[in-house]
Amino acid sequence: MNTAPERYGLIGTGSRAGMYIGATIGDHADVATLVAWADTNPGRLDYYERQFTDAALPAPTRYPVTDIERMVTEQKLDRVVVTSPDFTHAEYVSRALLAGADVVVEKPLTTDADGVRRIHAAMQESGHDVITTFNYRYSPRNSSLKRLIGSGAIGQVTSVHFEWALDTVHGADYFRRWHRYKANSGGLLIHKASHHFDLVNWWIDAAPVRVFASGGLRFYGAENARARGLGERPERGTGHADHDPFSLDLSHDAVHKGLYLDVEQNDGYLRDRDVFDEGITIEDNLAVLVDYDTGATMSYSLNAHSPWEGYRVTVNGTEGRAELEVIERGAVLIGDDGRVVVDPSNPNSNPVAAAGDERDRTDLRPNGERLILQRHWEAAQEIEIPDGIGSHGGGDAYLLDHLFHRTQVDEPLHRVAGFADGVRAVSVGIAANRSLETGAPVRYIDLDLGV
Repeated sequence: MNTAPERYGLIGTGSRAGMYIGATIGDHADVATLVAWADTNPGRLDYYERQFTDAALPAPTRYPVTDIERMVTEQKLDRVVVTSPDFTHAEYVSRALLAGADVVVEKPLTTDADGVRRIHAAMQESGHDVITTFNYRYSPRNSSLKRLIGSGAIGQVTSVHFEWALDTVHGADYFRRWHRYKANSGGLLIHKASHHFDLVNWWIDAAPVRVFASGGLRFYGAENARARGLGERPERGTGHADHDPFSLDLSHDAVHKGLYLDVEQNDGYLRDRDVFDEGITIEDNLAVLVDYDTGATMSYSLNAHSPWEGYRVTVNGTEGRAELEVIERGAVLIGDDGRVVVDPSNPNSNPVAAAGDERDRTDLRPNGERLILQRHWEAAQEIEIPDGIGSHGGGDAYLLDHLFHRTQVDEPLHRVAGFADGVRAVSVGIAANRSLETGAPVRYIDLDLGV
Protein backbone atom coordinates (compact mmCIF):
# COMPACT_ATOMS: atom_id res chain seq x y z
CA MET A 1 0.00 0.00 0.00
CA ASN A 2 1.38 3.43 -0.98
CA THR A 3 1.71 5.95 1.82
CA ALA A 4 1.98 9.72 1.52
CA PRO A 5 5.42 11.25 2.03
CA GLU A 6 6.12 12.58 5.51
CA ARG A 7 5.77 16.32 5.90
CA TYR A 8 8.98 18.11 6.84
CA GLY A 9 9.84 21.57 8.10
CA LEU A 10 13.31 23.14 8.10
CA ILE A 11 14.78 25.72 10.48
CA GLY A 12 17.97 27.37 9.28
CA THR A 13 18.89 27.54 5.60
CA GLY A 14 22.65 28.03 5.52
CA SER A 15 24.97 25.85 3.48
CA ARG A 16 24.40 22.65 5.49
CA ALA A 17 20.67 22.82 4.81
CA GLY A 18 21.35 22.22 1.12
CA MET A 19 21.88 18.50 1.72
CA TYR A 20 18.39 18.07 3.17
CA ILE A 21 16.72 20.34 0.62
CA GLY A 22 18.32 18.44 -2.23
CA ALA A 23 17.24 15.12 -0.73
CA THR A 24 13.58 16.13 -0.50
CA ILE A 25 13.61 17.42 -4.07
CA GLY A 26 15.54 14.46 -5.45
CA ASP A 27 16.37 10.97 -4.20
CA HIS A 28 14.00 10.95 -1.22
CA ALA A 29 11.03 12.86 -2.61
CA ASP A 30 8.96 9.69 -2.46
CA VAL A 31 9.13 9.59 1.34
CA ALA A 32 9.73 13.23 2.35
CA THR A 33 8.26 16.54 1.28
CA LEU A 34 9.60 19.86 2.52
CA VAL A 35 6.49 21.97 3.05
CA ALA A 36 7.67 24.74 5.40
CA TRP A 37 10.84 26.52 6.42
CA ALA A 38 12.14 29.35 8.54
CA ASP A 39 15.28 31.46 8.61
CA THR A 40 16.29 34.79 10.10
CA ASN A 41 17.49 35.92 6.64
CA PRO A 42 14.85 35.90 3.86
CA GLY A 43 17.59 36.12 1.24
CA ARG A 44 18.69 32.58 2.01
CA LEU A 45 15.14 31.36 1.54
CA ASP A 46 15.11 33.17 -1.82
CA TYR A 47 18.30 31.36 -2.81
CA TYR A 48 16.97 27.88 -2.07
CA GLU A 49 13.49 28.64 -3.39
CA ARG A 50 14.98 28.81 -6.89
CA GLN A 51 15.79 25.11 -6.62
CA PHE A 52 12.10 24.33 -6.18
CA THR A 53 11.21 26.58 -9.10
CA ASP A 54 13.79 24.86 -11.30
CA ALA A 55 12.32 21.48 -10.31
CA ALA A 56 8.77 22.70 -11.05
CA LEU A 57 7.79 22.11 -7.42
CA PRO A 58 5.86 24.37 -5.03
CA ALA A 59 8.14 26.23 -2.66
CA PRO A 60 7.82 25.57 1.08
CA THR A 61 5.70 28.01 3.06
CA ARG A 62 7.78 30.62 4.87
CA TYR A 63 7.54 31.28 8.59
CA PRO A 64 9.54 33.53 10.92
CA VAL A 65 11.59 31.65 13.50
CA THR A 66 9.33 33.21 16.14
CA ASP A 67 6.44 31.13 14.75
CA ILE A 68 7.80 27.59 14.95
CA GLU A 69 4.73 26.37 16.79
CA ARG A 70 2.40 27.76 14.15
CA MET A 71 4.54 26.25 11.41
CA VAL A 72 4.29 22.78 12.97
CA THR A 73 0.55 22.90 13.61
CA GLU A 74 -0.60 24.68 10.43
CA GLN A 75 1.48 22.48 8.15
CA LYS A 76 0.82 19.28 10.14
CA LEU A 77 4.54 18.51 10.20
CA ASP A 78 5.79 15.02 11.00
CA ARG A 79 9.39 16.15 11.40
CA VAL A 80 11.43 19.32 11.70
CA VAL A 81 15.08 19.47 10.60
CA VAL A 82 17.20 21.97 12.54
CA THR A 83 20.32 23.24 10.76
CA SER A 84 20.60 26.63 12.45
CA PRO A 85 23.66 27.86 14.43
CA ASP A 86 24.51 25.68 17.42
CA PHE A 87 23.47 28.10 20.16
CA THR A 88 19.89 28.08 18.82
CA HIS A 89 19.48 24.29 18.82
CA ALA A 90 18.10 23.89 22.32
CA GLU A 91 15.38 26.49 21.74
CA TYR A 92 14.31 25.40 18.26
CA VAL A 93 14.45 21.66 18.99
CA SER A 94 12.43 22.05 22.19
CA ARG A 95 9.80 24.27 20.60
CA ALA A 96 9.32 21.93 17.65
CA LEU A 97 8.98 18.92 19.98
CA LEU A 98 6.42 20.65 22.16
CA ALA A 99 4.49 21.76 19.08
CA GLY A 100 4.05 18.12 18.08
CA ALA A 101 6.83 17.09 15.68
CA ASP A 102 9.81 14.76 15.84
CA VAL A 103 13.13 16.53 15.29
CA VAL A 104 16.28 15.87 13.29
CA VAL A 105 19.11 18.11 14.51
CA GLU A 106 22.53 18.62 13.00
CA LYS A 107 25.33 17.94 15.42
CA PRO A 108 25.99 19.15 18.00
CA LEU A 109 22.78 18.47 19.89
CA THR A 110 23.34 21.67 21.85
CA THR A 111 26.23 23.65 23.35
CA ASP A 112 25.82 23.38 27.12
CA ALA A 113 24.23 21.51 30.00
CA ASP A 114 21.22 23.83 30.16
CA GLY A 115 20.46 22.99 26.53
CA VAL A 116 20.58 19.25 27.22
CA ARG A 117 18.18 19.61 30.13
CA ARG A 118 15.78 21.77 28.09
CA ILE A 119 15.61 19.31 25.19
CA HIS A 120 15.23 16.33 27.52
CA ALA A 121 12.33 18.00 29.34
CA ALA A 122 10.61 18.78 26.02
CA MET A 123 11.00 15.17 24.88
CA GLN A 124 9.49 13.84 28.08
CA GLU A 125 6.56 16.28 27.95
CA SER A 126 5.81 15.82 24.24
CA GLY A 127 6.57 12.16 23.72
CA HIS A 128 8.40 12.98 20.47
CA ASP A 129 11.88 11.88 19.41
CA VAL A 130 15.18 13.53 18.48
CA ILE A 131 17.71 12.19 15.97
CA THR A 132 21.23 13.67 15.99
CA THR A 133 22.92 13.45 12.59
CA PHE A 134 26.36 11.99 13.15
CA ASN A 135 27.20 11.35 9.50
CA TYR A 136 30.74 10.14 10.22
CA ARG A 137 29.23 6.94 11.63
CA TYR A 138 28.11 6.10 8.09
CA SER A 139 31.51 6.54 6.47
CA PRO A 140 32.65 3.06 5.31
CA ARG A 141 36.09 3.48 6.89
CA ASN A 142 34.59 4.28 10.29
CA SER A 143 32.03 1.50 9.95
CA SER A 144 34.87 -0.89 9.07
CA LEU A 145 36.71 -0.01 12.28
CA LYS A 146 33.47 -0.53 14.24
CA ARG A 147 33.07 -4.00 12.73
CA LEU A 148 36.69 -4.86 13.43
CA ILE A 149 36.46 -3.90 17.10
CA GLY A 150 33.09 -5.62 17.44
CA SER A 151 34.51 -8.84 16.00
CA GLY A 152 36.74 -9.23 19.04
CA ALA A 153 39.90 -9.27 16.91
CA ILE A 154 41.76 -6.94 19.28
CA GLY A 155 40.10 -8.23 22.45
CA GLN A 156 38.80 -5.87 25.12
CA VAL A 157 39.61 -2.24 24.34
CA THR A 158 42.05 -0.71 26.82
CA SER A 159 42.90 2.65 25.23
CA VAL A 160 42.33 4.88 22.21
CA HIS A 161 44.55 7.55 20.71
CA PHE A 162 42.74 9.90 18.34
CA GLU A 163 44.46 12.74 16.46
CA TRP A 164 42.46 15.06 14.20
CA ALA A 165 44.17 17.59 11.93
CA LEU A 166 42.17 20.43 10.36
CA ASP A 167 44.09 22.19 7.62
CA THR A 168 44.43 25.88 6.80
CA VAL A 169 41.42 25.70 4.45
CA HIS A 170 38.88 23.86 6.61
CA GLY A 171 40.30 24.69 10.04
CA ALA A 172 40.67 28.38 9.28
CA ASP A 173 37.02 28.62 8.26
CA TYR A 174 35.82 28.17 11.84
CA PHE A 175 37.62 31.38 12.71
CA ARG A 176 35.83 33.42 10.01
CA ARG A 177 32.24 32.47 10.81
CA TRP A 178 29.87 32.64 13.77
CA HIS A 179 31.74 29.62 15.18
CA ARG A 180 34.62 31.93 16.23
CA TYR A 181 32.69 32.95 19.36
CA LYS A 182 32.36 30.28 22.02
CA ALA A 183 28.95 31.59 23.04
CA ASN A 184 27.71 30.66 19.55
CA SER A 185 29.36 27.28 19.02
CA GLY A 186 30.74 26.01 22.29
CA GLY A 187 34.13 26.07 20.59
CA LEU A 188 35.62 23.29 18.51
CA LEU A 189 35.27 20.89 21.45
CA ILE A 190 31.50 21.11 20.91
CA HIS A 191 30.96 22.03 17.29
CA LYS A 192 33.63 19.90 15.63
CA ALA A 193 34.85 17.37 18.18
CA SER A 194 31.36 16.12 19.06
CA HIS A 195 31.70 14.18 15.78
CA HIS A 196 34.88 12.59 17.07
CA PHE A 197 33.69 11.93 20.60
CA ASP A 198 30.61 10.24 19.20
CA LEU A 199 32.78 8.02 17.00
CA VAL A 200 34.78 6.79 19.98
CA ASN A 201 31.67 6.26 22.13
CA TRP A 202 30.22 4.24 19.24
CA TRP A 203 33.38 2.38 18.24
CA ILE A 204 34.09 1.03 21.70
CA ASP A 205 30.46 0.94 22.94
CA ALA A 206 31.25 2.95 26.05
CA ALA A 207 30.11 6.07 27.89
CA PRO A 208 32.41 8.84 29.17
CA VAL A 209 32.74 9.23 32.92
CA ARG A 210 35.60 11.74 33.43
CA VAL A 211 37.28 14.37 31.24
CA PHE A 212 40.38 16.54 31.49
CA ALA A 213 41.30 19.14 28.85
CA SER A 214 44.04 21.58 27.95
CA GLY A 215 44.29 24.00 25.06
CA GLY A 216 44.22 27.53 23.79
CA LEU A 217 44.16 29.99 20.89
CA ARG A 218 47.76 29.75 19.70
CA PHE A 219 47.71 30.42 15.96
CA TYR A 220 44.66 32.45 14.87
CA GLY A 221 43.53 35.72 16.45
CA ALA A 222 44.99 39.21 16.58
CA GLU A 223 47.44 38.60 19.41
CA ASN A 224 49.06 35.68 17.63
CA ALA A 225 49.19 37.64 14.38
CA ARG A 226 51.00 40.50 16.09
CA ALA A 227 53.46 38.12 17.73
CA ARG A 228 54.37 36.73 14.30
CA GLY A 229 54.60 40.20 12.74
CA LEU A 230 51.79 39.75 10.22
CA GLY A 231 50.99 43.47 10.16
CA GLU A 232 47.70 45.19 9.34
CA ARG A 233 44.98 43.04 7.83
CA PRO A 234 41.60 43.79 6.19
CA GLU A 235 38.44 43.18 8.22
CA ARG A 236 37.13 40.70 5.66
CA GLY A 237 38.39 38.57 2.79
CA THR A 238 36.10 39.56 -0.08
CA GLY A 239 38.03 41.89 -2.34
CA HIS A 240 41.33 41.14 -0.56
CA ALA A 241 41.84 37.38 -0.90
CA ASP A 242 43.73 36.97 -4.18
CA HIS A 243 47.16 36.90 -2.57
CA ASP A 244 46.28 35.95 1.01
CA PRO A 245 45.75 32.23 1.65
CA PHE A 246 44.00 32.96 4.97
CA SER A 247 41.32 35.15 3.39
CA LEU A 248 38.09 34.00 1.79
CA ASP A 249 36.56 35.91 -1.11
CA LEU A 250 32.84 35.06 -1.14
CA SER A 251 32.45 36.29 -4.72
CA HIS A 252 34.59 33.39 -5.99
CA ASP A 253 32.00 30.73 -5.05
CA ALA A 254 28.40 30.73 -6.24
CA VAL A 255 27.01 29.16 -3.04
CA HIS A 256 28.89 31.51 -0.73
CA LYS A 257 27.86 34.45 -2.87
CA GLY A 258 24.19 33.48 -2.99
CA LEU A 259 23.75 32.43 0.63
CA TYR A 260 25.90 35.08 2.30
CA LEU A 261 27.48 37.89 0.27
CA ASP A 262 24.37 38.83 -1.70
CA VAL A 263 22.09 38.78 1.35
CA GLU A 264 24.28 40.12 4.15
CA GLN A 265 22.43 43.46 4.13
CA ASN A 266 19.44 41.64 5.65
CA ASP A 267 21.13 40.66 8.90
CA GLY A 268 24.67 42.05 8.87
CA TYR A 269 26.27 38.61 9.07
CA LEU A 270 29.77 38.56 7.51
CA ARG A 271 30.84 35.08 6.41
CA ASP A 272 34.40 36.12 5.50
CA ARG A 273 35.82 37.73 8.64
CA ASP A 274 39.60 37.76 9.05
CA VAL A 275 40.93 34.77 10.98
CA PHE A 276 43.47 37.05 12.70
CA ASP A 277 40.79 39.40 13.97
CA GLU A 278 40.30 40.72 17.49
CA GLY A 279 37.80 39.07 19.81
CA ILE A 280 37.99 35.40 18.77
CA THR A 281 37.14 33.29 21.83
CA ILE A 282 37.52 29.67 20.65
CA GLU A 283 40.66 27.52 20.81
CA ASP A 284 42.69 26.20 17.87
CA ASN A 285 44.86 23.66 19.74
CA LEU A 286 43.20 21.17 22.08
CA ALA A 287 44.08 18.03 24.01
CA VAL A 288 41.57 15.92 25.93
CA LEU A 289 41.86 12.86 28.17
CA VAL A 290 38.66 10.82 28.62
CA ASP A 291 37.93 7.89 30.96
CA TYR A 292 35.07 5.51 30.02
CA ASP A 293 32.76 3.31 32.01
CA THR A 294 34.41 0.21 30.51
CA GLY A 295 37.79 1.13 31.99
CA ALA A 296 39.21 2.32 28.66
CA THR A 297 40.92 5.70 28.25
CA MET A 298 41.17 8.03 25.23
CA SER A 299 43.80 10.65 24.48
CA TYR A 300 42.48 13.09 21.88
CA SER A 301 44.07 16.03 20.10
CA LEU A 302 42.80 18.58 17.60
CA ASN A 303 44.84 21.09 15.62
CA ALA A 304 43.05 23.66 13.43
CA HIS A 305 46.02 25.00 11.45
CA SER A 306 47.62 21.87 10.06
CA PRO A 307 49.21 21.83 6.57
CA TRP A 308 47.23 18.63 5.80
CA GLU A 309 43.81 17.35 6.81
CA GLY A 310 42.74 14.00 8.16
CA TYR A 311 42.91 11.80 11.24
CA ARG A 312 44.71 8.91 12.86
CA VAL A 313 43.09 6.52 15.30
CA THR A 314 44.80 3.80 17.30
CA VAL A 315 42.68 1.35 19.32
CA ASN A 316 44.62 -0.89 21.71
CA GLY A 317 43.10 -4.08 23.08
CA THR A 318 43.99 -7.10 25.16
CA GLU A 319 44.68 -9.14 22.01
CA GLY A 320 46.14 -6.60 19.62
CA ARG A 321 45.76 -3.23 17.97
CA ALA A 322 43.77 -1.55 15.18
CA GLU A 323 45.04 1.52 13.35
CA LEU A 324 43.03 3.76 11.01
CA GLU A 325 44.75 6.52 9.06
CA VAL A 326 42.77 8.87 6.81
CA ILE A 327 44.30 11.60 4.63
CA GLU A 328 41.45 13.77 3.41
CA ARG A 329 43.72 16.41 1.86
CA GLY A 330 47.46 15.83 1.67
CA ALA A 331 48.52 19.46 1.36
CA VAL A 332 47.25 23.01 0.90
CA LEU A 333 49.26 24.84 -1.75
CA ILE A 334 49.30 28.23 -3.46
CA GLY A 335 48.68 28.38 -7.20
CA ASP A 336 50.32 30.67 -9.74
CA ASP A 337 47.39 33.09 -9.40
CA GLY A 338 48.05 33.47 -5.68
CA ARG A 339 44.96 31.53 -4.63
CA VAL A 340 44.82 28.42 -2.50
CA VAL A 341 44.93 25.13 -4.41
CA VAL A 342 42.29 22.93 -2.76
CA ASP A 343 42.95 19.82 -4.85
CA PRO A 344 46.71 19.27 -4.52
CA SER A 345 46.33 15.61 -5.52
CA ASN A 346 45.88 16.89 -9.09
CA PRO A 347 49.41 17.43 -10.53
CA ASN A 348 48.00 19.98 -12.98
CA SER A 349 47.04 22.23 -10.07
CA ASN A 350 50.28 21.71 -8.15
CA PRO A 351 52.52 24.81 -8.29
CA VAL A 352 55.47 22.82 -6.93
CA ALA A 353 55.38 20.51 -9.95
CA ALA A 354 54.60 23.41 -12.26
CA ALA A 355 57.72 25.20 -11.05
CA GLY A 356 59.87 22.50 -12.61
CA ASP A 357 60.38 20.02 -9.76
CA GLU A 358 60.38 16.58 -11.38
CA ARG A 359 58.79 15.00 -8.31
CA ASP A 360 55.19 15.80 -7.31
CA ARG A 361 55.74 16.33 -3.59
CA THR A 362 52.08 15.86 -2.74
CA ASP A 363 52.66 12.14 -3.42
CA LEU A 364 54.49 12.03 -0.09
CA ARG A 365 51.07 12.26 1.58
CA PRO A 366 48.50 11.03 -0.97
CA ASN A 367 44.81 11.26 -0.16
CA GLY A 368 43.44 7.93 1.01
CA GLU A 369 42.67 5.67 3.94
CA ARG A 370 44.12 2.55 5.48
CA LEU A 371 42.90 0.23 8.24
CA ILE A 372 45.47 -2.10 9.81
CA LEU A 373 44.90 -4.97 12.24
CA GLN A 374 47.81 -6.45 14.15
CA ARG A 375 47.15 -9.12 16.72
CA HIS A 376 49.73 -10.18 19.28
CA TRP A 377 52.30 -12.60 17.83
CA GLU A 378 51.01 -12.06 14.29
CA ALA A 379 52.03 -9.98 11.27
CA ALA A 380 50.01 -6.87 10.46
CA GLN A 381 47.23 -7.18 7.89
CA GLU A 382 45.33 -4.54 5.97
CA ILE A 383 41.53 -4.62 6.25
CA GLU A 384 39.61 -3.74 3.10
CA ILE A 385 37.44 -0.64 3.30
CA PRO A 386 34.38 -0.50 0.98
CA ASP A 387 33.84 2.53 -1.25
CA GLY A 388 31.59 5.28 0.07
CA ILE A 389 29.04 7.57 -1.54
CA GLY A 390 29.08 11.34 -1.19
CA SER A 391 30.77 13.67 1.28
CA HIS A 392 31.94 13.17 4.87
CA GLY A 393 33.99 10.12 3.99
CA GLY A 394 31.19 8.59 1.95
CA GLY A 395 28.70 8.79 4.80
CA ASP A 396 26.12 11.43 3.85
CA ALA A 397 24.22 9.32 1.31
CA TYR A 398 23.81 6.44 3.78
CA LEU A 399 22.77 8.85 6.52
CA LEU A 400 20.06 10.38 4.35
CA ASP A 401 18.75 6.96 3.38
CA HIS A 402 18.45 5.85 7.01
CA LEU A 403 17.09 9.21 8.05
CA PHE A 404 14.29 9.65 5.55
CA HIS A 405 13.32 5.99 5.48
CA ARG A 406 13.53 5.81 9.29
CA THR A 407 15.66 2.69 8.94
CA GLN A 408 16.10 0.83 12.20
CA VAL A 409 15.76 -2.79 11.08
CA ASP A 410 18.82 -4.76 9.92
CA GLU A 411 21.17 -2.06 11.18
CA PRO A 412 23.62 -4.14 13.23
CA LEU A 413 26.11 -1.27 13.59
CA HIS A 414 23.53 0.94 15.33
CA ARG A 415 24.51 3.96 13.25
CA VAL A 416 21.24 5.84 13.77
CA ALA A 417 22.07 8.23 16.61
CA GLY A 418 19.30 9.21 18.98
CA PHE A 419 19.08 11.73 21.78
CA ALA A 420 21.19 9.69 24.21
CA ASP A 421 24.00 9.42 21.66
CA GLY A 422 23.89 13.17 21.09
CA VAL A 423 24.11 13.75 24.83
CA ARG A 424 27.09 11.40 25.29
CA ALA A 425 28.97 13.10 22.48
CA VAL A 426 28.32 16.66 23.54
CA SER A 427 28.89 15.86 27.22
CA VAL A 428 32.60 15.27 26.54
CA GLY A 429 32.87 18.73 25.02
CA ILE A 430 30.82 20.34 27.81
CA ALA A 431 33.04 18.70 30.43
CA ALA A 432 36.19 19.58 28.49
CA ASN A 433 35.16 23.25 28.30
CA ARG A 434 34.56 23.25 32.04
CA SER A 435 37.95 21.62 32.54
CA LEU A 436 39.59 24.36 30.44
CA GLU A 437 37.96 26.95 32.70
CA THR A 438 38.89 25.30 36.01
CA GLY A 439 42.10 23.44 35.21
CA ALA A 440 40.64 20.34 36.86
CA PRO A 441 39.16 17.05 35.62
CA VAL A 442 35.36 16.97 35.37
CA ARG A 443 33.14 13.96 36.07
CA TYR A 444 30.15 13.29 33.86
CA ILE A 445 27.92 12.93 36.90
CA ASP A 446 28.85 16.42 38.04
CA LEU A 447 27.50 17.97 34.82
CA ASP A 448 23.98 17.30 36.16
CA LEU A 449 22.51 16.82 32.69
CA GLY A 450 19.36 15.22 34.03
CA VAL A 451 19.64 12.28 31.61
